[in-house]
Amino acid sequence: METKYLVLTFKNESGDKVNLSLKGIKDTLTAAEISNAMDIIISKDAFFSSGGKLMQKSGAQIITKNVDEYKVG
Repeated sequence: METKYLVLTFKNESGDKVNLSLKGIKDTLTAAEISNAMDIIISKDAFFSSGGKLMQKSGAQIITKNVDEYKVG
């Protein structure tokens, strides 16, 4: 089974990187949509990390994971 994740990377107030991983994303997601979503997350203070508020975008990735499950027993 193939699963795609969107990993959004931010820098917080202390300068640390913080990753948010989202499962079940659209196949048609664009870089502009990702960037806009990250801007909204920052402006709305939607998430808080141990190092403080999310302050700036650092990067984004779509990761595709393949998992083969086997029944045993």
